[in-house]
Amino acid sequence: MVKETEPRAKKREIAIVVPAYNESTNLEQFRDAVHTVIKDLDQYNWKFVFVNDGSVDDTWAVVQQLATEDSRIQGVSLSRNFGKEIALTAGVEALDNIDAVILMDADLQHPPPLIEEMVAKWEEGFQVVATQRSAIEYSWFREWGSRAFYYLLNKFSEVKIQPKAADFRLLDREVLKVLRNFQERTRFFRGLVDWMGFKKTYIQFVAPARAGGESSFSLRALIDLAINSFTSFSLLPLRITGWLGLIVLAFGVGTLIFMVITGPVLHLTHYTALAYFVVFNTVLTGVVLAALGMMALYIGNIHTEVARRPLYIVDKRVGFNHE
Repeated sequence: MVKETEPRAKKREIAIVVPAYNESTNLEQFRDAVHTVIKDLDQYNWKFVFVNDGSVDDTWAVVQQLATEDSRIQGVSLSRNFGKEIALTAGVEALDNIDAVILMDADLQHPPPLIEEMVAKWEEGFQVVATQRSAIEYSWFREWGSRAFYYLLNKFSEVKIQPKAADFRLLDREVLKVLRNFQERTRFFRGLVDWMGFKKTYIQFVAPARAGGESSFSLRALIDLAINSFTSFSLLPLRITGWLGLIVLAFGVGTLIFMVITGPVLHLTHYTALAYFVVFNTVLTGVVLAALGMMALYIGNIHTEVARRPLYIVDKRVGFNHE
């Protein structure tokens, strides 16, 4: 009697999501570098999702060419530049029934050899395998700004975010299910993942230089990301407004008391009614303007949320079987 063979267990599927803005010179090199690693991890099914974030170079043409060469490669082209945080979201939401996702930059500053260790940690039961840069070459201004950002955010928000952590991370299917429920339009992707919790571990790495081209993450983009992070996860700006208002108010009241004591009470000097009015009016104006400026950040976010515009618009897709 012939013994029936048991059916082979279905391979688990891992997708690599890669946001790309003007990365046409790096995509093929990135693909080759990752293939070198995953060819030894053939116990999994692999796929790639490249998200063209409104590039003005040949990024989308390169993605299309890569998709024709490899059936595992898929591409999503957004109608304009929505920013890296939204591009990551678009890549994750383009996937169905996936076991894990690895988020990577196309410039090879996220070392592909680290993928094997990340998958091993995932197999140990970690649902979020994040990475942390142990060294990277930044200008002194950006390094100082980064330190200040993480210090303030961790001190004054309910979410603790690891300094020098990267978007380079593996997310388990359970994390992805929850992530798809978030509705924020102004989002800090890494912060959302950290806010969710789940079982997490960190792997340190040294970030190499870009493979080619120039970083599209400008100073303005960094500042916008910092503002969105604070207004999404911290009440610090509103608290600063309150403190500033109290300080200015105390200074104004102190000045008025000093003027009253040295003027009408002790007759040491004489202040005109206009002087009293100017001091009082300056205090009130400073408090009101500071409060309005900080509140505008939150009101702006509220407006963005209630407008209910689409988070992103997909212009083209390539490599998806159902299309």
